[in-house]
Amino acid sequence: MSGGAGGDPDVRLTAWVEGLVQGVGFRWWARSQAGRLGLAAAATNLPDGRVEVIAEGGQAACRELLALLGGPAAPGRVTAVSQQWAEIQGDLS
Repeated sequence: MSGGAGGDPDVRLTAWVEGLVQGVGFRWWARSQAGRLGLAAAATNLPDGRVEVIAEGGQAACRELLALLGGPAAPGRVTAVSQQWAEIQGDLS
């Protein structure tokens, strides 16, 4: 994966989304939004009720995805989103 437009560096975002986010189409929606932004992504239900979203690509697109994850258009009811940033690993499709 190469850098984003205008020299935007590639990054890896891991976000943990809390609230009523399982069983409401959240994972599908999150992957769809990531794809629309040109990001490689995965979304997984966690045993504690959260959804983990991992995305790689341009930093600006990852920041936009992060805003969407906690935004009013997200399925279910999001109460909190925590995040971690890292260098890309290239293991997402």
